[in-house]
Amino acid sequence: SRSPLRIPLKSATTRLPHRTQDMTDAHLLAELISHAAARDPDAIALSHGRQAMSYGALQQAVSGFVGGLVGLGLQRGERVAIYLEKRLETVVASFGAAGAGCVFVPLNPLLKAEQVAYILRDCNVRALLTSSERLALLEPILSSCHDLRHVILVTGETLSDRPGPLAWLRWDDLLQAGGQSGHRVIDTDIAAILYTSGSTGQPKGVVLSHRNLVAGARSVASYLENTADDTLLAALPLSFDAGFSQLTTAFHAGARVVLLNYLLPRDVLKALASERVTGLTAVPPLYIQLAELDWPATISGHLRYFANTGGRLPRQTLASLRSRLPDSKPYLMYGLTEAFRSTYLPPDEVDRRPDSIGKAIPNAEILVLREDGSACAANEPGELVHRGALVGMGYWNDREKTAERYKALPARTPGRDAGLVLPEIAVFSGDTVRSDDQGFLYFIGRRDEMMKTSGYRVSPTEVEEVLYATRLVGECVAFGVDHPTLGQAIQVIATPAADGEFDPVALLAECRRRMPAYMVPAGVTVHPGPLPRNPNGKIDRKALASAFLASTADGERPLPGLSQP
Repeated sequence: SRSPLRIPLKSATTRLPHRTQDMTDAHLLAELISHAAARDPDAIALSHGRQAMSYGALQQAVSGFVGGLVGLGLQRGERVAIYLEKRLETVVASFGAAGAGCVFVPLNPLLKAEQVAYILRDCNVRALLTSSERLALLEPILSSCHDLRHVILVTGETLSDRPGPLAWLRWDDLLQAGGQSGHRVIDTDIAAILYTSGSTGQPKGVVLSHRNLVAGARSVASYLENTADDTLLAALPLSFDAGFSQLTTAFHAGARVVLLNYLLPRDVLKALASERVTGLTAVPPLYIQLAELDWPATISGHLRYFANTGGRLPRQTLASLRSRLPDSKPYLMYGLTEAFRSTYLPPDEVDRRPDSIGKAIPNAEILVLREDGSACAANEPGELVHRGALVGMGYWNDREKTAERYKALPARTPGRDAGLVLPEIAVFSGDTVRSDDQGFLYFIGRRDEMMKTSGYRVSPTEVEEVLYATRLVGECVAFGVDHPTLGQAIQVIATPAADGEFDPVALLAECRRRMPAYMVPAGVTVHPGPLPRNPNGKIDRKALASAFLASTADGERPLPGLSQP
């Protein structure tokens, strides 16, 4: 029989007339699709190249995936990892896993095999969805993933000769074997685990409930004014909260999503024009590149808004975009994976306060607190704290890191009356902000040492662990420095290996082989002796970063041995 994913591309205009209907009745993630399908089954939900799926076909495929997972024996709450680029099956599996009562774990397709293996082990993944091409990279590490039982391939190949304890299955066979209903779940159950780099060590899994994801979709769709007539471009990775939000927001409104795996920024412009996209959300590095290109004149006639997330958009870039898109509304946003999305600046405020991250999104409250938990005065720097329905469920299997970010609000917090006995958990972001006299927020800096490059959060120790694994360095530190297009560029200072040899070019070549492109250092500097320590005996990263910045500020060559990738 014909797979529901092999549907000829239809025009985005071939949908039933838009009908006004309450779109706030979804409680579980998969209901965003089933409710949209009930309203208008023929409306196009997804486009990918020359393929498209209507909401009715998408609901059929999700139901098939639900039945397939249950038929495999997966239990409520078990994890299903998805290691694919953006494609129709990626979307079906994400919503289908949640619909089955399981938990989907989207993996950034840029991750290398060892990084994938860490995540598969960390959250005890039971089933893995991938392609034959990606499987070739993963096969050496699968035996170390002791909880993995099932591998589902979206691309066809002979599976009968595969040895080992894993059960192998083709995508089409899984969907056709469906028919069973998913496990019973409620909106406070886990729906997803999104892995994000931590301030130390390996990435950590942010646990999100059905309520978090559905409330986020409802909130974002309300201030972006999304309707069934919208077409959103999914340019960000679906493993990002902001990337996955393009799906949830669109499905809440019954809109169309265009899935794009782009190689060059010009590919984004081509998709905007050819698909007549009405909404684009991206990160500053992409917008900086787009602002330098010539835009097709037709885009300004249909792009209703463009939204920024993942860091501050430079004023010059914002001005350039607005000159190309005079009729498009700019939305400047701030979000945390731990709370999905936190603030936005209304477009009519951009001229007055282009450096602001705005105010809280609907159904959220953003506080600026001192270290003792009391509220800061206007223009007094403090920590951004997010409370409300979007606050996640902590970090998977990590009590210590969860306790650092997810804390009980002080009893005197607004909205917390003295008679309330049970604590309310909020996300303490670790970011320093200030609020002006009108309540608009301004980002000041990050309390920890996280690096933000190309829209990604990268842990210094995550980079350092890879450097040490090359055996080409003795000691090393990584830190971020401001960069006009990347946000921050990753710099490394390292000592020679035990044999006294140090080759920055060879080291960077190994980094490119072992790391995603966004994690590769922009420069490597050799330090002749042991790296300085702080009083606790740890390598003093801050002192080294300060010395590096001071040398560049004086117009000197940063340090001997600098090498660019």
